[in-house]
Amino acid sequence: MKFEVFVTLKKEVLDPQGKAVENALGDIGFSAVKNIRQGKYFTLEVSETDENKASDLVKSSCEKLLANQTIENFKFNKI
Repeated sequence: MKFEVFVTLKKEVLDPQGKAVENALGDIGFSAVKNIRQGKYFTLEVSETDENKASDLVKSSCEKLLANQTIENFKFNKI
């Protein structure tokens, strides 16, 4: 079973990398693009056949390693 995981900074956390990308896009003519936030994307393959157990494994992976819950949020989907 495969999952995709999205990890993003919480809204209240400053995102200098996202701001740098926003500024660079503006410099090359994409000034209509605003409020860029950077993040991380993971794909996970889980060898669990029960979807609930697989989701629990992915959630636990996010909570324990993939996301720093002090400054990041995460969400995941089965793909």
